Amino acid sequence: MTSTPNTEPTLADVVEQLGKLSNEVEKLSHDVGKLSNDVEKFNDRFSNYQQATQWVVQLAFTLIASATLTVIITAVLRR
Repeated sequence: MTSTPNTEPTLADVVEQLGKLSNEVEKLSHDVGKLSNDVEKFNDRFSNYQQATQWVVQLAFTLIASATLTVIITAVLRR
C-alpha cells in the first residue's frame, strides 16, 4: 500500500504565511502613504501653474485692451 503524503498546512505554515502577509500589508501601506504625499505635491504644483496661467492671460488681455485704447484715443485726437 502506498501512503499519500499529508499536504495540509500546519499551524506553523499558517503563522509563517500570516507573518509574510502582515509584512506585505505594512509595505503596501507605506507605499500608499508615499503616493498620497506625491499626489498632494502634484496638486499643489498644478494649482500654482493654473494660477500663473490665469495671471498671464489677464496680463495679455490688459495689454491688448491698453493697446486698443491707445490706438482709438490717438485716432480720435488726430481728427
